Amino acid sequence: MERVVGIGGVFLRASDPDALNAWYRECLGLDADEHGLWKQGAGPTVFATFEPDTDYFGSPDQQVMLNFRVDDLDAMLAQLRAKGADVAADIQEMDGVGRFGWVTDPEGHRVELWQPA
Repeated sequence: MERVVGIGGVFLRASDPDALNAWYRECLGLDADEHGLWKQGAGPTVFATFEPDTDYFGSPDQQVMLNFRVDDLDAMLAQLRAKGADVAADIQEMDGVGRFGWVTDPEGHRVELWQPA
């Protein structure tokens, strides 16, 4: 059986794609090129499904949530706050998994940030 070998892309609808690309570049350091190509660091990727009534994604209208691995969650959240981003106050810790924080991008997408254990 053939199997997928990784995430090939993430695609978001945006009312202002250029501004949203700039936000991800300037606030999260996602340095995609002019075609959107981003070479991410090696590491784990989680694929998980949730019940339809979950509030984990924030807005009930949000069907998918991005999760980015970070090396230092506290530093990333401080960086985002300094840029005026909408950062959730809570941080979640899961033994053996890592620490999680959240930011909402300018288009209203809740994004999870994960510092693996």
